[in-house]
Amino acid sequence: MDAITSFFGNINFELIAQLTMLALIVVAGPAVIILLAFRGGDL
Repeated sequence: MDAITSFFGNINFELIAQLTMLALIVVAGPAVIILLAFRGGDL
């Protein structure tokens, strides 16, 4: 049980959250371009 506690204690949850937000922002750009292409290029 001590191994599980020390494993979760060593995880940097702030880093995981920041990387997740960065990935969402990076994916949002091309997603908008693809969405515009499917709609014919107009908003």
